[in-house]
Amino acid sequence: MSRTAPRPVTAVAACAAALALTLAATGPAAATVRSDPNGRHTATEIHHFLTGFYGQHGPTPYRRSHQVSAYLKDRAAHTDGYDLLLCAQNTPRSITIGKVTTAQSAGVGWATVTTHWDGGTRRTFTAYVGLDSHPITLQDVDCAP
Repeated sequence: MSRTAPRPVTAVAACAAALALTLAATGPAAATVRSDPNGRHTATEIHHFLTGFYGQHGPTPYRRSHQVSAYLKDRAAHTDGYDLLLCAQNTPRSITIGKVTTAQSAGVGWATVTTHWDGGTRRTFTAYVGLDSHPITLQDVDCAP
């Protein structure tokens, strides 16, 4: 009597192993399921976006062109003397993004952005992202401390 598994069981096991290898190779992001049933951006997604958008020294020309709302682009174009997206005149030494808060009823998420400057000075402002913006974009900033 043979002790080998029937062919259908072997084929299923092989498919499962191949799927596991594929998921392991592509990383956990490939297996991530959106946690918001309405398709809105989550706090985690917004934090990831803002971290990438601001980077270490501020948004790149590409991000400024493609990941900023038309409203904010217009405001920035009419702001003389400083960079509205950074609420500053110069390039910071580094940038950190704080905890993201979302207001489902208002359809917006926001986080405190902290810019770090030479000499240990820090400045903060608030960055806003629309929960329903697809693709995700920076909607507004509030430079008031």
